[in-house]
Amino acid sequence: MNLTTPNAFVGRVAVVTGAGSGIGMAIARALAEGGAIVYLVGRRQPSLETLRAEIVGAGHHAEVCACDLSHDDDIHSLRNRLGTEHGRVDILVHSAGTISLGAIESAPIGDFDKQYGINVRAPYLLTQALLPLVKLTQGEIVFINSSAGMHTKEQIGAYAASKHALRAVADTLRMEVNAFGVRVLSVYPGNTATAMQDAIQDYAGKRLENQYLLQPEDIASVVTHTLLLPRTAEVTDIQLRPFRKAPA
Repeated sequence: MNLTTPNAFVGRVAVVTGAGSGIGMAIARALAEGGAIVYLVGRRQPSLETLRAEIVGAGHHAEVCACDLSHDDDIHSLRNRLGTEHGRVDILVHSAGTISLGAIESAPIGDFDKQYGINVRAPYLLTQALLPLVKLTQGEIVFINSSAGMHTKEQIGAYAASKHALRAVADTLRMEVNAFGVRVLSVYPGNTATAMQDAIQDYAGKRLENQYLLQPEDIASVVTHTLLLPRTAEVTDIQLRPFRKAPA
């Protein structure tokens, strides 16, 4: 499904983390449909290769970057590759994330460390590494956050803390890079039909029907359309919720 104006992103180099599934995959697909050269970043190479084959088969451009964002060397290798192959990054989308549920009283501290590492530290370091290439193009940086980054609830304390921290990173970055012509967007989706949502529902012991969930393509459509706004405007924060409310 084409979510963007054909050729809207021609000539732009986009980097999308978490591109192997869910929201990241939908955004990567939409950017490629718009003509961007998309670097698909994630840990699961088979799913990235499948997506690349789909994109290339449709006449668009994508490259696979299988790497673990919890490893600093992988981030620096990605930066070196982009610097060598293009010397620029026009769009950086942080969509990789992880969640572990549990009460603060009993949740293993290792779960907190893992979520902080993937949800906060990795996008922080990747932004540091790629920012010189983004500033060259007066590019755009998108943080796919979560409704938990705005409001928390029981059993998601560590996850919510990481998403609140990610919001602080994005807000501070915006103040630091606007002067260089770089726009920064944070997106806060509610319940979305992804593998992460499946894990949450399994933990809760109840299943929401698809009609009560956002779809990854919904978020991709919002992101791509926002990226195409005239440069006289900057959207800083977008909250999305499923339109249909699940029965109590």
